[in-house]
Formats: sequence, structure tokens, C-alpha cells
Amino acid sequence: MEDRILINGLKVDRCLYKAVNEKYIPGTDIDPASFWLSFATIVRDVTPKNKELLQIRKDLQEKIDDWHIQNQDKEHDAESYEKFLYEIGYIKKEQGPVQITTSNIDPEISVIAGPQLVVPMNNARYALNAANARWGSLYDALYGTDVIPETDGAVRSPQYNPLRGERVVNYVSTFLDEVLPIKDGKHKDVKAYQVSNNGLVVLLNNDKFSELLHNDSFCGYNGPMDNPSSILCKHNQLHIELKLDKKHPIGSQSLCGLCDVIVESAITTIQDLEDSVSTVDAKDKIDIYDHWLGLMKGTLSISFSKDKKTVNRSLNPDREYKDPSGKTFYLPGRSLMLIRHVGHLTTNSAIITESGEEIFEGLMDAMITSLISLHDLKNKSQLNNTRTGSVYVVKPKMHGPDETQFAVEILRRVELALNMEPNTIKIGIMDEERRTTVNLKECIRAASSRIIFINTGFLDRTGDEIHTSMESGPMIPKVEMKAQPWIRAYEDWNVDIGIECGLPGHAQIGKGMWAMPDEMAKMMESKIDHPKSGATTAWVPSPTAATLHSIHYHQINVTETQSQLATRSRAKLRDILTIPKANNPRWSSEEIRRELENNCQGILGYVVRWIDQGIGCSKVPDINNIGLMEDRATLRISSQHIANWLHHGITSKGEVIEILKKMAEIVDQQNIQDPYYSKMSPNFDSISFKAAHDLIFLGRDILNGYTEPILHKRRLELKSSQKRIS
Repeated sequence: MEDRILINGLKVDRCLYKAVNEKYIPGTDIDPASFWLSFATIVRDVTPKNKELLQIRKDLQEKIDDWHIQNQDKEHDAESYEKFLYEIGYIKKEQGPVQITTSNIDPEISVIAGPQLVVPMNNARYALNAANARWGSLYDALYGTDVIPETDGAVRSPQYNPLRGERVVNYVSTFLDEVLPIKDGKHKDVKAYQVSNNGLVVLLNNDKFSELLHNDSFCGYNGPMDNPSSILCKHNQLHIELKLDKKHPIGSQSLCGLCDVIVESAITTIQDLEDSVSTVDAKDKIDIYDHWLGLMKGTLSISFSKDKKTVNRSLNPDREYKDPSGKTFYLPGRSLMLIRHVGHLTTNSAIITESGEEIFEGLMDAMITSLISLHDLKNKSQLNNTRTGSVYVVKPKMHGPDETQFAVEILRRVELALNMEPNTIKIGIMDEERRTTVNLKECIRAASSRIIFINTGFLDRTGDEIHTSMESGPMIPKVEMKAQPWIRAYEDWNVDIGIECGLPGHAQIGKGMWAMPDEMAKMMESKIDHPKSGATTAWVPSPTAATLHSIHYHQINVTETQSQLATRSRAKLRDILTIPKANNPRWSSEEIRRELENNCQGILGYVVRWIDQGIGCSKVPDINNIGLMEDRATLRISSQHIANWLHHGITSKGEVIEILKKMAEIVDQQNIQDPYYSKMSPNFDSISFKAAHDLIFLGRDILNGYTEPILHKRRLELKSSQKRIS
């Protein structure tokens, strides 16, 4: 029997009701009765609009499908297609110039360019690690990754390898020479750093004194002036701390005692409630809200065992320094946290109406996480998140300006309910659906007083591209997608529109995730393209990756890059609308099979963790056993791609099922060391296997090709079966 509280027409899970009243509200000055009345009123008032917007998605998709069907025997007419999209209201006519007016933005978002972590907030350890990833050891990040090659004896081993350590030191020394150059000298030749006359003095190994080429780079220190324990500098708005200790095993090998270089790394972190988590009921939502509460109050802590030792972890305090004159000051010790809500589609059984209808989960996230954020706004301490009195919400999977305006209206209603000042709650727009891309300027207009970022998402955007153009023909293989003209145009368009609308100096322009956490050398080669493109931030999968990626923001001055890009012509809409379909495909049976195997293996490897263990983001070995960070975005593109090939006869249901079974055996083998893993073979009747089956064979009919409806249904099914067994 359901255990719910009926209040103001909402039937709320008793545990969630208790959590809100006894944990989340105390300390916020919000009256519980007023909270639930306001919440119920918002749900009643905005639910019809939410349903209407989803129906518009369906109607537009039907019209686009019909157009492709009617023109399937004709050569694609780009001009007619674009005109058609305007006629049906899929593309809105731009209404003139837009300049954002968002105020009270923390500098981590407005002026500092640097890496951004995205982390599943249902895992407290990950959430804390990400929040604490504001600063990272460059020595550790290099020593432990393949950025430093393991050639000629420089291997990674359980014991310290002096040769590898030497290469790390040399790498960092070169980096310091590039970003903090010394007049007439190199950092490796420094005998001592000293503070004198409000500046930094450098003693070289030739006993000559020098200084930094740019004196204003020096901004602080710790320890005695004549023998500091650390030197703090600043370059491209990012801090670099030189740790000095001649008694340290590493420092003893340095003339000046340099034992580490600490760099500002994850400037911002998105604590995620969406693609990287599995939250399907009240218990799941309470767990994730509890973690947000701990982050907002500064009290989140965990204990865990590592190397047979108990490790206690909590939020880092701010970092203390003395400025050149000797006056104490502090720098943030933690990444500035944003919170990503779910999109407009998903519902959740944690709260239902009197008629038994699940409410939209996005309304729950908006009301409850904003309530919890009041703890950060009202209680000023060293562990505060915002210093400007703002709450930063990331809103994913919106389709066009009307849905953006709807999100803004929800936030306005929440502010009123929680007695917040207008525009306290800011919004970041994920540009990951095609209807948002082609209407990006109007989306920004709809959120012009709240917007704090726009961010591209290649995988979701590709998934939507496939689904939207499902009837146009078979799509090219996934590996060829990044070379398509629409991708480059989409990425450039995002930057062009952002600059045009005044985001530089006020809001982030972001780029997507590096999905291979073990391939850091490749990341360092390719991800520099993101700041080069004019993006002020880009996503990384780990604190170590954030530390390494921060180097790129020293190498590239994004502010200068954006100024240069402001003079170029905007990317072409026509290119964005180029459909990535194969013209006269002549793939061999082997080529088709390889593509299907790759897609099926990725789907199964991800789904089995999502359904069986409730893990929404994890490093999943691909078909070549390369670990890839997978979330629902990668699942969406893979399932939609197979659905497209099935629809156009490139493959058959029988072939796909055969490959699913073959890949299930491989996934079983890849997870053989996981004590919590349940095998899919040889019976192939597990709930997770059925979920993968549904994602493919029902994928064409699901709104926008989203995976959430199937995943939620199957995860709840598994939870129900576990309850019956227990």
C-alpha cells in the first residue's frame, strides 16, 4: 500500500514529505504549509503548459516526417526544407538584437575561463571530489597519466620512478617558463624565490637576481618573506601556486625546493540530477537532495576505505595567503557549483496528483533544490558556494524559445514561493537539441535576465539530429558524424550567437565532454581546440582531467580569442540543417555488422549498470576494451542509430537480436570481476537485456528518441521484483 501524504491536492511520498519538512526547510525561514501550498499551486498552474509544449514537439515531428516521406524520391532541396521549417514554426524569425542583462554573477562564470566538471550527485564521494577539484597538483596529474610517455624506463609503478618524476618536473618547468617567464632566466635555474618591496625577487643559480617578466603576475605567498613556503601567481585569471620545501623528497631534488605546482583546475562543477544519474522514485530523489543539502550547508562528508585505511572527506576550506604587502586574503577552496535539473519530459512517482498522475520531475527539482539552496544564500560562511547571492540551474533538453520561456517562468514562480529576490535563480541553456540550436538567439532572448551559460552537447545533439530526420534516409556511421558540415556549423554557431548576444565577460560559452578518462595524452592534443574556438569552459570527466585541461586556458587567452571571433561572419543556418544521411549507401555486410556490434555493445554495457545497479554514469569498456565515460546521451545516439538503420532496411530485427545476444556475452565477460553484476547470458531474459531491446526497437516511436521513459520503467520493474523477493 502506498504511503503518501495528501496535501493541497498532491499525494507526496511520506519519506519525501518528511525530508522536506524536517531537513530541507529548517533554517530557511520558509513556512512548511506555505511551501506545500505554493508547490501545489505551481504544479496545478504550469502542468497544462508543460503538456502543451510536449504535444508541440510531437506535432512538429509528425510534420517533418511527412515532409521527408513526401519528398523521399526527390533530391534533397535545402532551400525548400529550410522554408518549410520556418512555415511550420520549427524555426522562429529572429526579433532583432539581444544583449543579456544577467547580474550578480560569480566571477567563475562571468570572467574566469577554465575546465568544468560534470558529476553524478547521487554519489556523495564523487560530488565531494568534484567540489574539491578547484585546485589540483600538476605533478600528480602528469605522473599518473599517459601525458608523460612510459618510454625508455619512465614507467608508472607502485614505487616512485625517479626517471618519470624527472620528466614531470621538466614538463612543468617548461610550462612555467611559458606562462610565468623570468627575465633572463628559467624556472629550473632558480635557487630561491623571495618577497621584497611588495614584489617577487628571483635568485638564479648564477647568483644574479631577476624577476618575473610580468611583475603583476605575482599576487601572494605563504611563510617568511625571505624563505616562503609557497608563491602564488596569476595568469589568464587562473592562479598557480609554487610549493617550496627543500626537505620534501621531490623538493630536495630542486635548487629552490620546488616540490609541487598547484593549479586552479575545475573552476565550476555541474552537480547533475539528469543524464549521469538513475533516479526513478522518492528514495532516489531524497538521496540526491540530501547530497545537495550537504553541499549547500557545507556539511557533506563521507568516510571510505582506501588502501586499507579509512579516509574522511569533506568540503575543502578556502585557501589562505598573504598579498605582496603582507595582508591576509583568501581564495575559494572549492569549485563553484551549478545544479542540472531534468528536462521538461520526465515525470517521477515521488509526487502524484489525486488522480494518480505523476508530476513533472522538473517542477520537483526546481522547487526543492531551490529551497535547499536557501541555506547557501542565508548562511554566510567560508564554505559558501556563491559569493554574489545566486543559484545556478542548468536546464537540459529544451526545444526552442517557448520551452526556454517556460523554464524561466517556472524559476520566477519558485522565487516568489521562496521569497527570493527576482532573478536570483540563474539558468544555463544546454544547446543539445536541434530546435534550440536553430533558435538559439531567441532562446537567449527568452532568458536574457537570467542566462549564465550556453553549452553544446555533441552526442545528445546527434541523437536529436537522427530522430528528427528519421524519415529522410539511413544515417552515416557514428564515427563519421564529427566530420559532417552540420557539426562544425553547430559548434561555431553556438559561439557566434553567444558573442553576438553579449555573453563574453558575463556568462560561459561551453563545449562538451572528453569521454575517455584514461586517454589524457589524446585529450591534451585535441581539447585545446575548445578554448581556441572561443569557449570559456569545456567538460572533463575527472579532477585529474580538469587539472590537465586547465593548462589549455593558460596557453589560450579566451578573452582575446572571443574578441577576434567577434569580427567573423556567423556560421550558416543552411549548414546546420545539412542532414547526415548516407547518399546511396553501399556498405558491406561486414561494415554494417561492425557498426551494429559497436552500438549494441555500448548500449548493453551502459544499460546493465543503469537498470541493475542504479549507476547512471560510469566508465564502460567499448568493444575494443577502451574505457569510455557513458551516460544517457551516448545511449540515445546509439539506440537511435540502430533504429534508423532498421527503419530503412540497412539491417533486420533478426540480425540486431543476434548481435545483441553476442554483445551481451562480451559485456558479461567484461564485468566478470564485478561482484554486483548479474549476467545477461545465456538466457537473455533479464530486465536490463529487455531494456536494451526496447531502446532499439521502440526508439523510433519515443518522443525525440529519449531513453528516460524506457529506462525508468525497467528500473522500477527491477526494484519491484527485488522487493517481492525480499
